Amino acid sequence: MSTCLLCLVLLFFSVVAEATYSPGGFHHLSSLRQKKKTSKSKPELPFETRYFPQNLDHFSFTPESYKVFHQKYLINCRFWRKGGPIFVYTGNEGDIDWFASNTGFMSDIAPKFRALLVFIEHRFYGESTPIGKKSHKSAETLGYLNSQQALADFAILIRSLKQNLSSEASPVVVFGGSYGGMLAAWFRLKYPHIAIGALASSSPILHFDKIVPLTSFYDAVSQDFKDASINCFKVIKKSWEELDAVTNKKNGLQELSKKFRTCKGLHSIYSASNWLSGAFVYTAMVNYPTAANFMAPLPGYPVEQMCKIVDGFPRGSSNLDRAFAAASLYYNYSGSEKCFEMEQQTDDHGLDGWQYQACTEMVMPMSCSNQSMLPPYENDYEAFEEQCMSRYGVKPRPHWITTEFGGMRIETVLKRFGSNIIFSNGLQDPWSRGG
Repeated sequence: MSTCLLCLVLLFFSVVAEATYSPGGFHHLSSLRQKKKTSKSKPELPFETRYFPQNLDHFSFTPESYKVFHQKYLINCRFWRKGGPIFVYTGNEGDIDWFASNTGFMSDIAPKFRALLVFIEHRFYGESTPIGKKSHKSAETLGYLNSQQALADFAILIRSLKQNLSSEASPVVVFGGSYGGMLAAWFRLKYPHIAIGALASSSPILHFDKIVPLTSFYDAVSQDFKDASINCFKVIKKSWEELDAVTNKKNGLQELSKKFRTCKGLHSIYSASNWLSGAFVYTAMVNYPTAANFMAPLPGYPVEQMCKIVDGFPRGSSNLDRAFAAASLYYNYSGSEKCFEMEQQTDDHGLDGWQYQACTEMVMPMSCSNQSMLPPYENDYEAFEEQCMSRYGVKPRPHWITTEFGGMRIETVLKRFGSNIIFSNGLQDPWSRGG
């Protein structure tokens, strides 16, 4: 699974492009996801919805720390028998219903293991907002949003659930994808007395502190398209020059708005550039072999389908027209969109909050080389830090994750004290290079 990380890439692009090109802060995992219109209706899920009272702060004893909020979780007891295992999804940056409706593996294996299924929503996402609508207003309210508090939430909820079920001997296995996969792995390391194992899917725990090359993610995106079609790769790579050429014309943005069928006139070239890049990046992240509806409704192997669109144009066609047609597969595979909204982001899955995490602990530096099919840029940490200070009044802590959870010489470290953690990656997934 590859959302942010589920879902972190574009925040560093935003510094370069002077736009909000962020999940994952991904692209840092996540924020381009909602540059398209999506249905606001929630899927029918075979779960009961419950809410659990959590303390605002698990790591201090000030009066403020005892403020209570209600954390949402989903539970399915259909196959479970007392004493049987409990499979827990460690929720990541979004509405937990969204993740539950796109995580079939746990439901597939629950009957065989007679497992209880639990999906826990991450604090400050979805409905689990400690301070209601004010939760994302400032660093003062967002200060309790971090991975350590989230892991403690999971631990307390799981222990309470087992006690209430009178099944404290039930083994617990945690599951997660993208940022949720990171949390699953870290939960096993931090709370081995609660979880006997973890499945961490598409979990780029090495994308911190320059453990892997900064170009790794975008190199993988480009390789996916190159593997599908060399011509497709070259067309997309050349399209950025044509995009610049159009916008440098008199009334260029007006012409571009018409070419890209925008709902409203564009105010910046970066809106179009981000829209195109986001389509290619997210399609690479969800290049599943079967049709899926996670980030957007898409056919199986959507990268190949995009490249078939590009390669199907007659000789002499504009590279930009080809790139636009390919990107439209991501934003409009259903064919229902009459126009594209490129400058008004929505947040249908409750992702608001991720950019704060990217500005504090989830600092995953990236750059894009000249060999990539996407516009090249260098990682500019100082500009990133200034952006975070301007927006939230906080400075990133780039070394905190590797200090708290490790990452350097990970194989040696895990052999010494880590066990029962499965790190699963699809090699076409761009996040796999940091997994």
